[in-house]
Amino acid sequence: MSREIRCEPLTAASFAPFGDVLEAAGVPDRIINQGLCGRFHDLAALDFSDGRAGISVFLAEPRTLPLTLEMVERHPEGSQAFLPMTQHPFLVIAALDDGGVPGTPRAFLTEPGQGVNVHRGTWHGVLTPLHAPGLFAVVDRIGNGANLEEHWFETPWIVSER
Repeated sequence: MSREIRCEPLTAASFAPFGDVLEAAGVPDRIINQGLCGRFHDLAALDFSDGRAGISVFLAEPRTLPLTLEMVERHPEGSQAFLPMTQHPFLVIAALDDGGVPGTPRAFLTEPGQGVNVHRGTWHGVLTPLHAPGLFAVVDRIGNGANLEEHWFETPWIVSER
């Protein structure tokens, strides 16, 4: 079995098994603010077992491709949304659960202006900006108790360009 993962474009259809794509695409759901603002309404299924939604700001170091993928993580108690605060693309890695461990990962390259909401319990790579600054707003669960599981691969995967 090949341990190489080729990046694919991030689309709502391709990412649907893992979460939601957050973007201003198509026609806005409504026009607000005296007709000067299009609202793309309710794009993410935020899901928390308890606690509350919180907004944090992350500053992550940029990475380069090819990337060695050694570990993925998941958050069993809440979804996690990543909203870039720049117009740079970033890498999103996700995998379906396969009996308590991640299945074969998939890698997605965002377009400028796209963010993602990773569904609760979905295996995903760490925040992976490809350009500085790696500045993101992150909406996730704020609450008591552990909300992180990590899985380290015996043999790493190599994530390469398309």
